[in-house]
Amino acid sequence: MSFRIRPVTSDDFQAIYEMAKLTGGGFTNLPPDRGALVDKLIRSEHGFGREGDEIGDDLFMMVLENVDTGQIRGTCQIFSRVGSEWPFYSYRISTLTQTSKALAKTFRNELLTLCTDFDGCSEVGGLFLHPGERAGGLGMLIARSRYMFIKLHRQRFAAKVIAELRGVIDEGGGSPFWDGVAGRFFGMGFQEADEFNAMHGTQFIADLMPKTPIYTSMLPESARSVMGVPHPSGRAAMKMLEREGFQFDCYVDIFDGGPTMVANTDQIRTIRDSHAVEIAEIGDAEEGHPMLLAAGRLTDFRACYGRAFIQPDGKAVIEEKTAEMLGVGAGETILSMDR
Repeated sequence: MSFRIRPVTSDDFQAIYEMAKLTGGGFTNLPPDRGALVDKLIRSEHGFGREGDEIGDDLFMMVLENVDTGQIRGTCQIFSRVGSEWPFYSYRISTLTQTSKALAKTFRNELLTLCTDFDGCSEVGGLFLHPGERAGGLGMLIARSRYMFIKLHRQRFAAKVIAELRGVIDEGGGSPFWDGVAGRFFGMGFQEADEFNAMHGTQFIADLMPKTPIYTSMLPESARSVMGVPHPSGRAAMKMLEREGFQFDCYVDIFDGGPTMVANTDQIRTIRDSHAVEIAEIGDAEEGHPMLLAAGRLTDFRACYGRAFIQPDGKAVIEEKTAEMLGVGAGETILSMDR
């Protein structure tokens, strides 16, 4: 397989923009807006160029590249810390139990409470795979490469990682959750609000969103039924997150009601179970088996699938093409994990 993950560059802009136009809306981290995407590429360049190991307000954007053709066929993003420039708002779903002795009845009411509980967490997001490449495990390669990057730069990331999944969007591009909740306070449709958020941040939410809890029994069924439900195209992504150890803990996106998944960083499966191995030789690895491999710091980071043979002494033999895609040679260290 000739695909690898690497940091985005300015030369990738047009390919990123063309993919952004294919997302179908509600994809805040990949808006089909040239100015917003240019800002993302500049911010990513600064993140990869920063030498300090402390946690900063960094964005790392990467692409899936077909090494044989040079085509860009997917992308993903990692935010080292959310809530730095703008508060990171979520709705927390909770239950309030009340009892009336006079009526001899107990009522349990579900509430939506606006919160910033995830401020300071790291985030993985912006994962998009071109429709023409949705086979062969490439989505998994993009997703898991983010965790390999985090492991290789662990000090730059927080103790928890979150992932927001896009919520249910109707055929007209609207959001039943937005129409039933936030849309009543903003005087704008879902698409307009989502695009404004992608380009200008969340301060308008702080300005206009009611701070008091909202009883979900007062919402239309169309809004209640999609709370915490991912968009149909995001169900596979949710399963991948669950396999990595992420859980849905009753937090939803304030725009479309999509689920927010959370995991302890060091317990994410790929981070926990991948191992550093030294390359003993670049050569015949037919005795080995397919693995997820990664190497390099910051702008030199690369990840790909490749066949590797782990010798009895714990060192690895990898194939020449794999070594070329990772940019490594004998004596260097790579991260490895069973595919």
